[in-house]
Amino acid sequence: MVRKAVTSGDVARHANVSQSAVSRAFTAGASVAPATRARILESADTLGYRPNALARAMISGRSRLIALVSPNFDNYFYAPATRILSRKLQERGYSNLLFVAEPDDTDEIVQRIMQYRVEGIVMEAATLSSNQADECANTGVPVVLFNRYNATLQASSVVSDNQEGGRLVADFLVNGGHKRIAFIAGDEKTSTSRDRETGFTTELEKHGVTLAARAVGHFTSQGAAEATRQLFGGDGKLPDAVFVASDHMAVTVMDVLRDELGLSVPDQISVVGHDDSEPAALAAYNLTTVTQSIEELAVATVDTLLERIDSDSVTPKSVVVPVKLNVRGSAKLPVRLSPACGLRQ
Repeated sequence: MVRKAVTSGDVARHANVSQSAVSRAFTAGASVAPATRARILESADTLGYRPNALARAMISGRSRLIALVSPNFDNYFYAPATRILSRKLQERGYSNLLFVAEPDDTDEIVQRIMQYRVEGIVMEAATLSSNQADECANTGVPVVLFNRYNATLQASSVVSDNQEGGRLVADFLVNGGHKRIAFIAGDEKTSTSRDRETGFTTELEKHGVTLAARAVGHFTSQGAAEATRQLFGGDGKLPDAVFVASDHMAVTVMDVLRDELGLSVPDQISVVGHDDSEPAALAAYNLTTVTQSIEELAVATVDTLLERIDSDSVTPKSVVVPVKLNVRGSAKLPVRLSPACGLRQ
């Protein structure tokens, strides 16, 4: 015999409350007295009731679903970022659908996302065409770019202060006595890499230092290895320091410098990264790097997105999260420190 499904009405009658009170008891953040909630949950447990999220969405018109569009998780920064974003959304009563996208197939994935009646989209380091951004805006679905911005799109953005990160590194390396300083860029199409490079080179120029060499690592391990060979594999005068646009690339740079090219870090080459991801703190790397707080970025992203949802607005908003320089052992220490260097040891 098929058992009849227990409904919210059954729970309401058992707990002697209204059906709307039962609904509020199972809605994160909804107003219901603690004693009433406890009685409802006890009745639900006794009767074996489980709320039907799909049915509630059809009745209320609210799916409480957020789409997270992430890159592949080779980059050390994005696995913890996705985990923390998911947790922050859950704490606010939302669930997320995870889509993994390569840079060239983001628009196709956004088309699929729109079929799920999501209430918002978070794009983690993924590009979005103006056509797709406009379509999202026209359908009332707010979009937040995480760790990326594009001023031409109808999308909000939450980023760390990447230009300041680059500036801190330049100040640190120049004060460390370095004369031939190189840079390894990430993906040149991204604001993340561009801003880090802009802050870096602008500060070098203020110190009267010209960038000695540059290569592009595309935010990949393979790209970082090739860039390192390009910059340090010749017979000429080598750079004495390199700023790498992400930790994901920086640890590969250190591996190639030491294990393949036989160069000492930091005695011959100082290496500085950006992100302060988990491998940076490992003894094998002990990487000096710019710290950008994933927790702060995630909180700001969720706050921005839900503010847009609650106000029924897709008007873009930009949030910039501060950064710090975390000095470890992969770079020579400065003889003196600038008062504004933001140093953390």
